[in-house]
Amino acid sequence: MSGFLHLIVPAHRFRLLGGADALTEYTFNTGTAKHRFCRHCGIKSFYVPRSNPDGIDVNARCLDPRTIERVEVTPFDDSRRDESEAAIAHLSRQDS
Repeated sequence: MSGFLHLIVPAHRFRLLGGADALTEYTFNTGTAKHRFCRHCGIKSFYVPRSNPDGIDVNARCLDPRTIERVEVTPFDDSRRDESEAAIAHLSRQDS
């Protein structure tokens, strides 16, 4: 396990404030997902998920804790991917 705590936000609400020059990207399989990680330390702080290409999946563990009011965790069962994706699809469309 990578320890990634997924926080999916609409792409138009995501703003990278710094460090873009330290990021590298990889894709695989369909090429839809765009995985970005630090080329120095290897941490994956955010990516464009295959299941939601209009959103950004942020690793909540990479956020400044002083900027977070609350986090609600929704379980995701990868063995039932279609059902799990459908259950969270509305989350990235909020505040659109």
